[in-house]
Amino acid sequence: MMSIHGHDVLNMMIESGERYTKESLVEAIHARFGEAARFHTCSASEMTAAELVAFLAARGKFIPAADGFSTHESKICRH
Repeated sequence: MMSIHGHDVLNMMIESGERYTKESLVEAIHARFGEAARFHTCSASEMTAAELVAFLAARGKFIPAADGFSTHESKICRH
């Protein structure tokens, strides 16, 4: 199975312009990439959607808002 980079999820969030909760983001990831998809980043691999969301949150990749959170392209590493 192919692994999807976390940057693809952050870009999906930016393109949608939506605010998410952790639960709604996991649902959006499943809808876009499939429930069986696995994800990787520059420093982790073989994550489920829920694990990726927790990983990104722990690394400050989300911007909090009153109705959830979003992200910005400045939150995506470029290495």
